[in-house]
Amino acid sequence: MSDAIRAETVFIGEEQIQAYQARPLDAGAVPGVVVIHHLPGYDEATKEIVRKFAAKGYSAICPNLFWREAPNAAPDDASAFVRGQGGIPDEQIIRDVATAAAALRALDNANGKVGAIGYCSGGRQALLVSTAVDLDAAVDCYGAFALEAPPAGVGLKAQPIKDRLQDVRCPVLGLFGDDDKYPAPEEVARLAELMAQHGKSFEHHSYEGAGHAFFSVDRPSYRPQAAVDGWQRVFAFFGQHLEA
Repeated sequence: MSDAIRAETVFIGEEQIQAYQARPLDAGAVPGVVVIHHLPGYDEATKEIVRKFAAKGYSAICPNLFWREAPNAAPDDASAFVRGQGGIPDEQIIRDVATAAAALRALDNANGKVGAIGYCSGGRQALLVSTAVDLDAAVDCYGAFALEAPPAGVGLKAQPIKDRLQDVRCPVLGLFGDDDKYPAPEEVARLAELMAQHGKSFEHHSYEGAGHAFFSVDRPSYRPQAAVDGWQRVFAFFGQHLEA
C-alpha cells in the first residue's frame, strides 16, 4: 500500500463551503474524519492535523467555519472578527459538519463511517454535533462551555448544551488536562456523570501537568507526553468505531 496522500482546498455542499481535505491514495475503502478547528481558526496547525489523519489511512476534511463571516481572510483576522461577533451559532456549526460528513461519505473510496474530532471550541462542537449529526464516533479535546455559559469577559455567546446530551448518537472520547480551567476537572466530572445518566458511551482521560491546548505543537501549552498518549487513544478509538 502506498503512503501517498492528496491534500487540497475543496468547496463542499450547496453553499460551496471552503474546506481543507486530505485523503490517502491507492487505498481501499477507508473511513472519514471531520476535523473541527479551534477558535484561532482554519489555520496551518489544523491543516497539519488533517494531513496526519490522511497519513494514518483516513480521509479527513476540515470545513472553514468562519468562511461566511470572513471570506478569504487570514486565520488570525477571521478569528478576531468571529470573536467580536460572539462566535458561530450552534445550528450553523451543525449544518457545516453535516455537510462535511456527507462529503466524506460521497468519496469514491469511503467505507461509509465518519467520525468527528475537535479542539478547544471545536471540542465543544464535536460534542454538540454528536447530538444532531449521524456520526459513528466523536472526540472532544478539551472543549469548554459545554455545561456552563462562558464568563462575561470571554465575549462568546455559546450556550450550555447539557440539555442536548440525551441525544448523543455515537460513542464519545474526551481528552482533557488536569490544569485546564475551561473546562476544569470538576466540569469534566459532571459531564461524565451526565453522560452516564443518559446511558451514553463516554470514555475520558485527563492528563496531569497538562492544561488547555496540550496538543498544540506550535504553542507554549504543548505537552508532548500527554499529546502522544492522546493521539494513541484517538487512533485506537477511531480504529474501534470507524474501521470495523
